[in-house]
Amino acid sequence: MYNNNPTLTGNKEIDEKKQGEVFFQQKGSDKPNQKKFYIESYGCQMNFSDSEIVASILNEINYAPTRNMEESDLILINTCSIREKAEDTVRKRLRIFDKVKENRPGTLVGVLGCMAERLKEKFLEEERLVDMVVGPDAYRDIPTLIANAEDGEKGVNVFLSREETYADISPLRLGTNGITAFISIMRGCDNMCSFCVVPFTRGRERSRNAFSIVAEATDLFQKGYREVTLLGQNVDSYKWKNPESEETVNFANLIEMVAKVSPDLRIRFSTSHPKDITDEVLHTMASHENICKYIHLPVQSGNSRVLKLMNRTYDREWYKERVQSIYNIMPDCAISSDIITGFCTETEEEHQDTLSMIEYANYSMSYMFFYSERPGTLAARKYTDDIPLETKKRRLNEVIRLQNQISFKNNQADIGKTFKVLIEGDSKKSDKEFKGRNSQNKMIVFSKKDGLQPGDYVQVKVFEATSATLKGQLV
Repeated sequence: MYNNNPTLTGNKEIDEKKQGEVFFQQKGSDKPNQKKFYIESYGCQMNFSDSEIVASILNEINYAPTRNMEESDLILINTCSIREKAEDTVRKRLRIFDKVKENRPGTLVGVLGCMAERLKEKFLEEERLVDMVVGPDAYRDIPTLIANAEDGEKGVNVFLSREETYADISPLRLGTNGITAFISIMRGCDNMCSFCVVPFTRGRERSRNAFSIVAEATDLFQKGYREVTLLGQNVDSYKWKNPESEETVNFANLIEMVAKVSPDLRIRFSTSHPKDITDEVLHTMASHENICKYIHLPVQSGNSRVLKLMNRTYDREWYKERVQSIYNIMPDCAISSDIITGFCTETEEEHQDTLSMIEYANYSMSYMFFYSERPGTLAARKYTDDIPLETKKRRLNEVIRLQNQISFKNNQADIGKTFKVLIEGDSKKSDKEFKGRNSQNKMIVFSKKDGLQPGDYVQVKVFEATSATLKGQLV
């Protein structure tokens, strides 16, 4: 969830190297008599999606987005608690926001998201730079909290709901290229991995009405969008019961429903939990060309004992079986992963199991971190964070080095192949080149041709590759 084209390639929820560096900023508005808000988002794609929900709520009370915090009446920061570094960055940003308040009296500052929920009143008591603190399930209360703050009353609402999905709110698309968009299909997580704060900051799993998801996808397609990413902490556990027919819609059913909106609408999703990626989902993906052949399947560790300590609910052999099923059913599918090095009591031999898993799974890319203990998690309460930082970093560097080698080898194997690519816009390095992704979520850069524009599908033959990017030419 940071830059959608991180250093290590691909789309995914978290990229440590980009944490706190990429700000989610909006197009401005020239409408008269509107107050202006500025928002920055950190962390997972769910946070970016939530910022679009917040923007929609603010739009209803006559707030317009701005890219310039110096002219804003309301500054919001949508936060992540999954890494200590993210929390440190937020505190630094709050100091900068305070300088804006000095020059523009009356400007309000609010902290949103997971860090807001975790630290709660501490922000109002110790961080006197903050006027309001709003948890992920309390965004509907923002208008009331703003009104109270304008009257000098600081407010906090971090109530976690068992029902809130924001299904009836049409997100205000921010910083968009007009081609790709996120759709949140569920909220919360029931998995209780021992290292993770998400169940405590986002609450229990609940799924959106399937028809509201299809309607949102249809609306996006009619507005010119050509790719949607279905979001959830664990999308494969999606389950919604139709109150009228009593029929249950699972994730395989849902992705097929969205795929049928149009063959020209690409479907992606993130993130999958290995315990829930069923053969039904895989066969559904295989049977629809517009469901992208790419699965983010976090392994975290390649060792069964460590996986048990992490409470991942699967072991090494289970994960290997799921990887093999993916490749058996979809030989052209790309798999990516999340990997944590230096988890509590991890031995050198167990670290080697992780390295061997990277080779076995043949990941197209991975998001790689060393273990960072988070207060309130099961691991923080039960286990000792006993691996020296130097060892964690050394193991992480070994993982990164191996993954980069495999990514490079995978991309080299694509040289000479032709892929269907959705044009997303200009490449970063040249306005004479387009960039776009293939079904396997690999970025391909190629020279422009008259008549083509973002949103078009083209056939591109690859002639060059790095570990992160493919270079091609139009066929």
